Amino acid sequence: MAIQAMGYPVVSLTGWQAGIHTDGTHGNARILGLGNDRILQELDRDKIVLVAGFQGVNQAGDITTLGRGGSDTTAVALAVFLHADLCQIYTDVDGVYDKDPRLYPDAMKFDWISYEKMRRLIAGGAQVLHDRSVELAQRFGLAIEVLSSFTGQPGTIVCAEESGT
Repeated sequence: MAIQAMGYPVVSLTGWQAGIHTDGTHGNARILGLGNDRILQELDRDKIVLVAGFQGVNQAGDITTLGRGGSDTTAVALAVFLHADLCQIYTDVDGVYDKDPRLYPDAMKFDWISYEKMRRLIAGGAQVLHDRSVELAQRFGLAIEVLSSFTGQPGTIVCAEESGT
């Protein structure tokens, strides 16, 4: 792993190893919970923990995939499990816009957007986040920050209110 080659202690876990439990809907499974201590044990050993997104395991022990947006949903579920205040999602745009900035040069970026408004944008076709990830974050009051993987620019905070809380 590149992180390990840089001298950092790291461990990589599959969804199964991380204890990501899902329902049995193959190809579109829903996360039901996180149920083992492996992540916490590795963090206690001061390791960087990389968890594969988009996958889990059902009650029968079969590997399942979460479908579109599964990696975002995995990240939010892990942030909730770890009692984080914020989940950062890195993507190919530097935040949430009122319309697709790749198609519309006049698109306006939001600094903050409410869960409800974000879900309306998703229902209207926005693809920067998947609705399941926003739904899960809203249920647990977790803020999501959408950031570019490439620019280093400030992103958009998705939270309870557009004031950023």
